[in-house]
Amino acid sequence: MNAGDRVRVERAGQTYEGVLLPSTTPEHLVVKLQGGYNVGIDRSDADVDVLESDVYDVEDGDAEAESTVEFDEELPTISLISTGGTIASTVDYRTGAVTAQFDAEDVLRAVPDLAGLANYRGRVVANILSENMTPDVWQELAGVVAEEIERGADGVVVMHGTDTMQFTASALAFMLDTPVPIVFTGSQRSADRPSSDNVMNAVCAVEAAKSDCAEVLVCMHENESDEDCALHRGTRVRKNHTSRRDAFETVGREPLGRVDYDERAVTFRREHAERGATDLAVADDLNPDVGLVKFTPGTDEAVLDLAAEKDGIVIEGTGLGHVHSDWIDRIDEITDAGTPVVMTSQCLDGRVCDRVYDTGRDLLDAGVIEGEDLLPGTAKVKLMWALANAEDVSAAMREPIAGEITDRSVPWE
Repeated sequence: MNAGDRVRVERAGQTYEGVLLPSTTPEHLVVKLQGGYNVGIDRSDADVDVLESDVYDVEDGDAEAESTVEFDEELPTISLISTGGTIASTVDYRTGAVTAQFDAEDVLRAVPDLAGLANYRGRVVANILSENMTPDVWQELAGVVAEEIERGADGVVVMHGTDTMQFTASALAFMLDTPVPIVFTGSQRSADRPSSDNVMNAVCAVEAAKSDCAEVLVCMHENESDEDCALHRGTRVRKNHTSRRDAFETVGREPLGRVDYDERAVTFRREHAERGATDLAVADDLNPDVGLVKFTPGTDEAVLDLAAEKDGIVIEGTGLGHVHSDWIDRIDEITDAGTPVVMTSQCLDGRVCDRVYDTGRDLLDAGVIEGEDLLPGTAKVKLMWALANAEDVSAAMREPIAGEITDRSVPWE
């Protein structure tokens, strides 16, 4: 009996059937059940039968799920780019852990439903947890995406951890003018869980990458069921739940589009940049020295002293974009020294307007740049980009570049 064997274990009136995993102690068995979960069993009074030997090759992974990438001239070519995360992960039967897989064959092995939808090329930019994402990786990713488009990719799918996906999607939206779709997707639940969303998200992302929407999109479950994926504009989306499969939401409006998983149909609700309407252009310079400060009641204006050492500051203000009046003089000093200060709102919807109340007018007199309805995280990424690329940072922050600012705030359409 060896790791990788399919076994049936009977103990204390219970029967367990699955694949035997390596165990860290000689006293216990670890079995991966058919439903995807692992169970630990005391060996001392367990009756074990081997049903099939070497179901999984502990060196090469799942031998039964091997696949090859064959080119079909009638299919579009989609580049699959990995930065880490669990979207294309599989179970490592040497350890029982979930491990990331990278090249096109690995992805097809992990998500066989992708076969026949497109031709695939695989690239690896990083293998990191999304909380370890940095602006340097954004720049490298932008370069790789541009290379893939130049090589003739009809669309790009970026596999990314969900926790910081919205920031990376925003960064690429500012750094790239793209003639083809660039679609970010991820997985809230790992591949070895029965409720994993990796297959549906990956399939829908590929369908979106074949569409006529030449923008940076985020493709994730639209609701808790396995029916549709929502397509969010990369600069207008945020992760609003820690673990739900439909964690991502477009702020202020319904998602830009939808992918019907069963029908493989992609539809869009609003105008969008069309495939081929623009030539590829790269502006990937960034100044990462930008601070994001959240105002809450009781926060001393001294917090701005540390932020003042940055080349730019984004403030999450209250309501229409306010802070305590004690902050205003310090903000005035910072802007007089040449550091741009952008005001956003910590509200989840609506836009900044500092012309309604006295505090707002005083902030404008102090040189604050109104962030319109920019999401605070998107505002930080945009300010990184504007500091490195725009002659007039203030004007650039107020003008829409990649759909990050809407013309007006209206009820959902």
